[in-house]
Amino acid sequence: MGILQDLTEALAKDVIEAQDELGDDRFFEKVSKVLLDMSPTTQEAYMTAVRVILAERKARKFLEATLEAKRRGTAAPQAPRDAVGH
Repeated sequence: MGILQDLTEALAKDVIEAQDELGDDRFFEKVSKVLLDMSPTTQEAYMTAVRVILAERKARKFLEATLEAKRRGTAAPQAPRDAVGH
């Protein structure tokens, strides 16, 4: 891994932990603006890491809720419909 990816992944993880503690689910955008002011390349790598972490978190919650529903014999949550993705 290169220094750009290593640094931006570490920062993204720290920022997401901080935003949980702060109760500000858009705090990552404020940090993004700070990065953009100095380095658009760093800002883009950071935003990619943030998106990956937040997507994994959402998918993991869905997985856990689905398994919990199965174990309890209740209806599983529905996956989003008509989701726009890549």
